[in-house]
Amino acid sequence: MKISAAIITMVALAGCHGTSAIERLSEARALTADLQVQFTKAADAANKAVMADTDEASTVFAQEAVRASEAVARDAGTLKPILDGLGYAEETRLLEEFGRRFADYRALDRTILELAVENTNLKAQRLSFGAAAEAADAFRDALQALVPAEPAKDSWRVKALAATAVSSVREIQALQAPHIAEADDAQMTRFEARMDAAKSEARRALEALGPLVQPVSRKELAAAGGALDRFLTTNAEIMALSRRNTNVRSLALSLNQKGTLTSACEESLRALRDALAKRELSGTR
Repeated sequence: MKISAAIITMVALAGCHGTSAIERLSEARALTADLQVQFTKAADAANKAVMADTDEASTVFAQEAVRASEAVARDAGTLKPILDGLGYAEETRLLEEFGRRFADYRALDRTILELAVENTNLKAQRLSFGAAAEAADAFRDALQALVPAEPAKDSWRVKALAATAVSSVREIQALQAPHIAEADDAQMTRFEARMDAAKSEARRALEALGPLVQPVSRKELAAAGGALDRFLTTNAEIMALSRRNTNVRSLALSLNQKGTLTSACEESLRALRDALAKRELSGTR
């Protein structure tokens, strides 16, 4: 027997488990509203993960973003068969459009969150303000305690060499912050070239001080050498973390590509919500 289109439509409108069309429309509208809420939560939590200033906060916000994105996917999966059953072709199209856009958004968001939780720029900054600064200060203090071998002849040379060594270390320190904030690899390389030159200058000045100080100052000279080694080792760690640039990269992705994808997803959800709102007047009778 041939089943008429009218009967098929009536069966579809009868709905799942005997629910009425208006009940399923109400459910569809509620799911769409929750979709918007969860999507907003996901985007907001991801932004907070990018902007967080601790590993713990970044991880917490990243987990919130993932949970909200999973809720979006569940809502969309629950909504589709309801729209199909109601025969709402336009709303189904809009939901599918959102699904494609959300898939692109989610793929980019995973990349952003992975970068954000690494926090390499923040870690580099903490090392710069912490271990590197402490080693630089210890280097300065040790050099200030040096006693010239022949004060009348060597005093000015000892002071000049010590000042050169300290100034070179301070130059490296001053370059750490712009290196950490820099997004361009070529500019980072230029910063590192200046650091290498300053490092060599500090080493030369320290070596030149050896013959110019009294034996009693050998201990301070050795302490200065140890502090310089610690400083340069820490600086190498800072450069490696800064080169990863995960905070800078995650922020750039959030402000550029992600903004476009977020707007596209929100546009689809608004259109879906508006289409379902119109159905309340004429599509349920």
